[in-house]
Amino acid sequence: MLTITPTTHDLGAFEVRRTLPSKARTMVGPFIFVDQFGPAHFDIGAGMDVRPHPHINLATVTYLFEGAIDHRDSLGTFATIRPGALNLMTAGRGIVHSERTPSPERSTGSPISGMQTWLALPDGKEEIDPAFEHIAKENLPLVETDNVSARVIMGSLWGATAPTTQHAETIYADILMNAGATIPIDAEADERAILVALGHASLDGEALEPRSLYVLQPGQPMTLRADSDCRVMLLGGEGFATPRHVWWNFVSSSRDRINQAKSDWKAGNFPLVPGDDKESIPIPEVPLTRSS
Repeated sequence: MLTITPTTHDLGAFEVRRTLPSKARTMVGPFIFVDQFGPAHFDIGAGMDVRPHPHINLATVTYLFEGAIDHRDSLGTFATIRPGALNLMTAGRGIVHSERTPSPERSTGSPISGMQTWLALPDGKEEIDPAFEHIAKENLPLVETDNVSARVIMGSLWGATAPTTQHAETIYADILMNAGATIPIDAEADERAILVALGHASLDGEALEPRSLYVLQPGQPMTLRADSDCRVMLLGGEGFATPRHVWWNFVSSSRDRINQAKSDWKAGNFPLVPGDDKESIPIPEVPLTRSS
């Protein structure tokens, strides 16, 4: 197994731990960006305020363990996501969005914890029309056995299939396990990785460091065991033959396309976000997120 130790970014009210992209590995299946944020608790009146910013040639996947986030985008979408539900935003040729803590949660103070991941769009689909879909918690299949509850967020796992749109073959699951429980990790996907978000777990007897990303050997069935009550994310899917580049919020097979997106954002050529068009995130000189 390849182990990727997260890079921690302190955002003040909470921390973000990033495992992809890394020097050791840019992608696992279509996943090209993996962030775990929180757990944390906002003070009364405080919250998350991710101002409008652009994306191209990718799809963002937002999944919460705790808290709530208001999503707005340049398509005119407004959606509040809560734990167990899914937001899939396909940037395609270009989209702008913001993410903020809802007013009711600000008035009382609220927890925040979850996963933000990006999926690279496959060859031939990088410039598709932007789109957004919200899938409610009750519409994502739950696979339950003794002491295990696994929610299939994307793709097909353990005989269940999520209704989530896939641009490339993708697997993604949220696995809750009681101490001592086990679950098989099948070997059907081209590429797979495991991240222990909370608690402690082991894979075929090897202890896994919490919040690190473990890239598994292709074609090898494995068994995940909970060494304490834990929450584990399984992700992966179709391997990409064409490399992808990452710079700030832009992903593409073409560096020229990323440079064009930089110029377009600086020039104000991206669309505005209805209901959140008074501010935006300026393009950085040196972004935290970038590939080689």
